[in-house]
Amino acid sequence: MGRLEEARTHNNTSPRLKQSDTKVEYAELQHPLSRLYLSSLSLTLSLSLLLTLYIYPPQVKFDKITSRIEKLCYGLNMKYVDPVMITQKVIQGLYPGITTMELDELAAQTAAYNSTHHPDFSLLAARISISNMHKETNPSFSANIETMRNNVHPSTGIASPLISEPVHQIVMNNAAALDEYIDHKRDFAYDYFGYKTLERSYLFRINGKIVERPQHMIMRVAIGIHNDNLERVFETYDLMSQR
Repeated sequence: MGRLEEARTHNNTSPRLKQSDTKVEYAELQHPLSRLYLSSLSLTLSLSLLLTLYIYPPQVKFDKITSRIEKLCYGLNMKYVDPVMITQKVIQGLYPGITTMELDELAAQTAAYNSTHHPDFSLLAARISISNMHKETNPSFSANIETMRNNVHPSTGIASPLISEPVHQIVMNNAAALDEYIDHKRDFAYDYFGYKTLERSYLFRINGKIVERPQHMIMRVAIGIHNDNLERVFETYDLMSQR
């Protein structure tokens, strides 16, 4: 009997949830703003799940991005450069309607951010950006010179050539030799800061879009210095384009 009385006394004195507390919590959940918040939260979670399952198929995106980055890692120190880590961070930044060009730039910026850990990240970032730029530009030097010579101002419609007539004529007279001599692989020797400096300040644009590659710019400068002396043009091009 003593133990039974002790048990009853313990049950009567143990803490219990007050009915008023329950009513307050329930009332708070019934408040219109609370119901709106819960509905919004539920919708957000549903949309996130939908995007994950249908718009961003994780395995397909992950494998494709990783494969593209790995192809550009040749010659880099793979002890420090981790394509999978970069892909994981890129996946986190995806949004509906992202283009392949924007995806490449996101990957490049992610790699560049890690250049404080190892300088090879800067080379990888530049390679991603340059590979992206190569997809958007004409590989033919002579064709680009022709395009830049025939440039028209977008607002006035007046001819606004980016190339002088003497340089244009030299290139047209030696188009095959100049096109063949250019080595586009040398573009991939730049680090991220170096390439972005060229992109921002030196590469010609038409209607805001870059139309020439770094190797085109170097050849254009070499021709501007030596005119139609191709031997000296090629020598100067090699000296400026090789590390």
